[in-house]
Amino acid sequence: MKTEIETIPGETPGIAYELIVHRLAGAEPRAPRVYIQSALHADERPGVAAMHYLIPMLEKAEAEGRLLGSVTLVPHANPIGAAQHLYGDHMGRFSTGTRTNFNRDFPVPDVTGIRRLDAASSAVFAERRLKSRLLELADGCPIVLDLHCDDEGVQYIYAPEQLWPQMADLAACLDCEAALLWDSGSDRAFEEAVFEEMKARAPAGDLTGHCVTTVELRGQNDVDATLGRKDAEGLYRFLQGRGVVAADAKPQPELRKDFVGQPIRHVEMVLAPVGGTILFHVAPGERVEAGQVVAEIIVSPGREAGTVAVPAPQAGFVLTRRIRRFIRMGDNLLKIIGDQPAVASRKGALED
Repeated sequence: MKTEIETIPGETPGIAYELIVHRLAGAEPRAPRVYIQSALHADERPGVAAMHYLIPMLEKAEAEGRLLGSVTLVPHANPIGAAQHLYGDHMGRFSTGTRTNFNRDFPVPDVTGIRRLDAASSAVFAERRLKSRLLELADGCPIVLDLHCDDEGVQYIYAPEQLWPQMADLAACLDCEAALLWDSGSDRAFEEAVFEEMKARAPAGDLTGHCVTTVELRGQNDVDATLGRKDAEGLYRFLQGRGVVAADAKPQPELRKDFVGQPIRHVEMVLAPVGGTILFHVAPGERVEAGQVVAEIIVSPGREAGTVAVPAPQAGFVLTRRIRRFIRMGDNLLKIIGDQPAVASRKGALED
């Protein structure tokens, strides 16, 4: 494995960031090339833990000649966000300089089909140059995985509807409980930008064998050695199934019997009707019925009628819930994958 340290100049004298890129050489030029990154939202760490255990596995495969496809790994994809702390709290989701989500506004092809990337010397904010560089690193790879996590949630993936169900092998290898399928976007997340370029590069539009997804590795606090190893082993098994690593005789996993895969328009964003302290009645992974109380919000502690009950808008599967237990009116409380479409159509991200 070769490690490169790239420098991203900051916007003022004396400021610079390091982007660490690991490259592993495959023995078979026709095998799929792979790009995996983690911590694009810099305060999301389960992907970094998975990388910690995956990298030695891939190094061993490379040394033994079992790595067939070339692999590029970026464990800390956002050194800018990694450096952002305010009064001891890590602010890794949004740029404090521009207030832009680090996983939004990636360059995509314009109406003429041309994608314009910012060069390393472009006179633009460092985060824009970083986004362009990450896309360059992923270019030409038919398999691109962006490792994220939610607040509190089950293991799930976002997948382009066009690539489903052929991407079900990834969901099975990672023991995912759900998949959200999108057919269009408007927020230009990394996954969306990569997919647009994939489609432009695919001969005659043939996307056979392609995989691009945001992998949500449970919740922000689900970071430990056991889960990190499990995720790494799942990713490794997926790469074996895709012919990137020489496979052993073990059969590939299958989707869980209780797996939930639905278009993104089935997602109910349950918002807080009032502000206060949250008492959850359900956890991610549970099924709920229409009208069932999923949470109470304490507005007047100890008083009669001091809580406001929040009902489930329809029957479905609890995908995620808020990690902090104090909430403002209008903030997102839970995500539920409804049995029926929640809205006629939904484009872009579920949250800011």
